Amino acid sequence: MTSSDNMPVAQVRSAKDWVRVLAKYREPSTSRSIFELLVTLVPFALLWGLAWASMSVSYWLTLGIAVLNGLFLVRIFCIQHDCGHASFFHSRKVQDWVGRCLGVLTLTPYDVWRRTHSIHHAQHGNLDQRGIGDVMTLTVAEYHARSRLGRLMYRLYRHPLVLFGLAPSYLFLLQNRLPLGLMKAGRRYWISAMGTNAVIAILLAAMVWLGGLTPLLLIFIPTVVVAATIGVWLFYVQHQFEETHWAGNDAWQLHEAALAGSSHYVLPTPLRWLSANIGIHHVHHLYSRVPFYRLPEILHDHAELAAAQRLTPWESLRSVNLHLWDEKLKRLTSFREARRRYGAA
Repeated sequence: MTSSDNMPVAQVRSAKDWVRVLAKYREPSTSRSIFELLVTLVPFALLWGLAWASMSVSYWLTLGIAVLNGLFLVRIFCIQHDCGHASFFHSRKVQDWVGRCLGVLTLTPYDVWRRTHSIHHAQHGNLDQRGIGDVMTLTVAEYHARSRLGRLMYRLYRHPLVLFGLAPSYLFLLQNRLPLGLMKAGRRYWISAMGTNAVIAILLAAMVWLGGLTPLLLIFIPTVVVAATIGVWLFYVQHQFEETHWAGNDAWQLHEAALAGSSHYVLPTPLRWLSANIGIHHVHHLYSRVPFYRLPEILHDHAELAAAQRLTPWESLRSVNLHLWDEKLKRLTSFREARRRYGAA
C-alpha cells in the first residue's frame, strides 16, 4: 500500500466531511439483522452438534469441524461488536442483551469489552493516549530509551509467536475473566465479567458431565483458539500497516485518525462474509454506527472510499515485520530498519 492510495479521499472530502455522508447509512434493518443472526448462529450450532456426533467416528474429523466452526465464532464476535456500537438493532436494550448472550459464546464480557472498545475508538492513533484496547506500539525514541531488558520484553511482545500464538488464547481464555482496565470503574463491569464467567462455567460443566473431557479438548478449545487467533490477526492488520496514522495530542484529530489509521482489508468474498465486513475498517472507524451489512453499500456508492487504504492478504503479511512508529517518517518501521537508520539503542 502506498501513499497514493489515500489521495482520492483527501482530494475529494476531508474526514469530517465523510462523517456527514456516512450518516445516512446508519439505520439498521430489524429483519436483516435477525436474518444475519440466524444464518450465523444456526450453522454454528449445527457444526457443534456435528462435531459432537463425529467423536464416535474420528477424533481428527471432530477437530477439523471444530476448526471450521471457529470461523463462524469470528462472525458471532463481529455481530457482538456491532451490538456494542448500537448499530445492529434500533433498540439499545435489545442489542445489549443480544451482545451479552453472544459474549458467552465468544468468552467476552460484553459490557467490559464495549467500554474498552469505545476507548479504542475514541483514542486510536493518539500517541499520548495509548494502553487500552490497542496493540502496544512504541516509537523509535521510546524503544531506544528503554533498558536492555525493556527492549527485550517489547521484542518478545511483538514476536509473531507471541502476538498470534500465545496472546489470543491468553486474551480470550484468561484475561477476559476479569474486567482488566476497569477494575475500579464500578461494579457494573464486575457484574458483566462474573456473570459471563458463571454462565460459561455452567455450560462447560454440562458439557463435561455429558461427554467428559473429550468435547472440551477437541471441540470447545480448538473452536475458541482458532476464532481468537483470527480475531487478533484481523484487529492487528486493521491498524498495524506501514502508513497508518499516529500523532501526539497537539496534532491528533479524531476523524483523521479514524480514516487514515484504519485499513481497508480486501478479503475474498467467503472470508468477507465470515468476518462480517470488518475489513472495511476505515469506514467503520469513521462512522461506527453503520451496520456491518451496509458497509459494502458505502463502497459501492463511493469509489473514493473503496480505493482508499486498500490492503490485500498478501500485503498484510508484511505488517508482521513492522514494530515501531517512526515519528520522523510518519510510518511504522521494523527493528532492522530503525537500527539501520538511527543506529543501535
